[in-house]
Amino acid sequence: MGYTDQRFDVNLSILFTELPLLERPAAAAAAGFKAVELWWPWIETPTPDQAELDALKKALDDAGTQLVGLNFYAGQLPGPDRGALSVPGEESDRFRANIDVAADFAASVGCKALNALYGNRVDGVDPDAQDKLALENLVVAARAADRVGAILLIETLNKPESPRYPLVSAPAGIAVVDKVNEATGLGNAKFLLDIYHLSMNGENLPDVIAEYASKTGHVQIADNPGRGAPGTGDLPLEELLDLLKNAGYDGWVGLEYKPGDRPSAEAFDWLSN
Repeated sequence: MGYTDQRFDVNLSILFTELPLLERPAAAAAAGFKAVELWWPWIETPTPDQAELDALKKALDDAGTQLVGLNFYAGQLPGPDRGALSVPGEESDRFRANIDVAADFAASVGCKALNALYGNRVDGVDPDAQDKLALENLVVAARAADRVGAILLIETLNKPESPRYPLVSAPAGIAVVDKVNEATGLGNAKFLLDIYHLSMNGENLPDVIAEYASKTGHVQIADNPGRGAPGTGDLPLEELLDLLKNAGYDGWVGLEYKPGDRPSAEAFDWLSN
């Protein structure tokens, strides 16, 4: 099994970022990938002009790349933010405004997974109030995802790099997944299992996989330490992906790692080793 038995996609928000957005799908295709994923590409706005959405769709289509994962609007990412949906006021409003825009774009390109980053804790705001707001927004997002035949992903990040993000363990992420599914009755909320983030939190990865593979809708990888390509750190990524496959996960595995000091096109040599 190992790497040759996996379906890998490239995250174009962390790889190929030396290129303009619209050139990245073709670059991924030239590197041998037929599938890609993206953080919300328009950091400044949850509601870009239709022309910008159309241009990205054309770039994906022209390259022959399938978009398999898309984040909802998440604030300044990369940057200080880790999502918007639990942040009261303007950011929550921006997330709400983005829901149908993102869902409709996903539908237009056949993307079946939408990731909703939870958002950081805010000074002076009751965490319970943030969690209540989060659930309200996630329910709306889950229904929009369902409308276009997609799943809603809930992601666990890591505490060292995201100290204000409340979902920094697999059980915390799963608890939100369960609450959303209970509230909607749709069953389309799933866990985004990011091996790098979970490893940074010191979790027992084989145990997490055994317990939560059935609730996992998408997987992302990077090595640790360094968040580099597989083989640059200490994680047994081939073994962990085999465990996921043996546990029944047959979805995409997103390559969400930093290419280092070299061009992104040269950051996939581990696949041929």
